[in-house]
Amino acid sequence: MEPKVPAAPKIGKSHLSRKALFRQGVRDGFLTVDEIETALPAGALTSAERWLLYYSLRAAEIEILGDASDLDARGQGSEDTGDEATEPL
Repeated sequence: MEPKVPAAPKIGKSHLSRKALFRQGVRDGFLTVDEIETALPAGALTSAERWLLYYSLRAAEIEILGDASDLDARGQGSEDTGDEATEPL
């Protein structure tokens, strides 16, 4: 009877996907939940690992947007209208 060999850690695709997510998030300043979920292979992360990934993205100051409406709102809110300078103190 052969001794059980522990399974190799899940690196590979999952690790590369997470690195690519961080690069994209740092470059763009945000990621959508759909982008995050699509980039990770199905079943690649436990719920604790998934939580840690989201925590790490936020810690890196990468905004996580829920859906396309968040993306639209983000685009509209980032336009500089100059209104702030005209408000009295």
